[in-house]
Amino acid sequence: MLGMEGIISLTPIGIFAIDGDGNVIAREGFPKDPKAVSEILRGAGEGRLEGPLRGFLEGLRKSGFDAMVFESEPLAEAARRALGIAARAEAKSKALEAFKARLPAMAVELGLFPDEAGYSSFAREVMLEMARASLALAGRRRDVYAIQIVRAMDDLDKTINLFSGRLREWFGLHFPELDKEVEKHETYARLVHDLGRRENFEFERLIERGLPEDRARRLDELAKNSVGADIGDEDLERIRDFSAAILEAFKLRDRMAKYLDEIMPKIAPNLCAIVGPSLSARLISLAGGLESLAKMPASTIQVLGAEKALFRSLRTGSRPPKHGVIFQYGPIHESPRWQRGKIARALAGKLSIAARLDAFGGEPMGEALKEGLNRRIEEIRQKYASPPARIGRARDRSAPARKARRRLPRKA
Repeated sequence: MLGMEGIISLTPIGIFAIDGDGNVIAREGFPKDPKAVSEILRGAGEGRLEGPLRGFLEGLRKSGFDAMVFESEPLAEAARRALGIAARAEAKSKALEAFKARLPAMAVELGLFPDEAGYSSFAREVMLEMARASLALAGRRRDVYAIQIVRAMDDLDKTINLFSGRLREWFGLHFPELDKEVEKHETYARLVHDLGRRENFEFERLIERGLPEDRARRLDELAKNSVGADIGDEDLERIRDFSAAILEAFKLRDRMAKYLDEIMPKIAPNLCAIVGPSLSARLISLAGGLESLAKMPASTIQVLGAEKALFRSLRTGSRPPKHGVIFQYGPIHESPRWQRGKIARALAGKLSIAARLDAFGGEPMGEALKEGLNRRIEEIRQKYASPPARIGRARDRSAPARKARRRLPRKA
């Protein structure tokens, strides 16, 4: 049997090794306990060779199987490293599909269940236990909560913008001049809620609500000469109710932002030391988790949040983006355009180190990383103080430009 290859399949009733025709070569049964089985399957899914799995694979290797096929890459990688065998991953194969189709009947033949319905019920219990364990693990990860807060804040921003647009259009029937004079949504909603009718937009009342004198005087004048229609009491009350809902959404967003500022230094202290809680949380959210961010190369972190521009660049040949969401970092967006890419690259490198320290329990080095970054930024600013000289005009490789060039008449 030397030099043979076996396909390894982990099922709710045990581990099976099958050949290329789907015939069972060897098997190791699991205890008939859904919780215990779910632990074994979860460990295998994460690439851990534990419990009966390791002994089963070692037994196969000793019997001459020096090549094995697994259903997942983490398990294949673990087998390669731990057992020194030729292992590869193949999620689907005809032999595996044929074996799984026969599995319920096989469980009955082995005497594990009285009928196939009993096997299906047990398999369902195992899957439910695995789902419960995954949810419990996710609940213990604090970065998951930070991700949800960031996404909730984004949803609130969209809702506030949508509601504010509706409020401006609605109240604009009565006082249309207010729309152009007050750009900030929160101020607009607060004035509508507190003052109501345009007749109440008087200089003294506007000053009491914090408006500058020149704007208060202008609004007072516009209210007296407004071309808007009159409004009934009931209609006005509904508008004020709507503006109160918008103000409540602003308060909720502020509370979430403060909570995020409190928890992020505990979740990712090194990241927060460099770019602050808000941008750290946004990077973790875009990456899908702190560990995912830690596994990314610095070049990917540099363009996180600029996926559309990156794929457009790959599709059309246009210039790739120099930065994604890290553009919010002050020294990048405050610098001249020719320095931004270099600063973004330096920042992404430090963020990559910080994320790995935070995710895998390294020593706190946030302040040291920040000092190193500041030194590098200063070097960039001194070395590239002037914009680079342009050598000819860069050729536009975008699809519309290429199409336009094709339409040009050719020279004789």
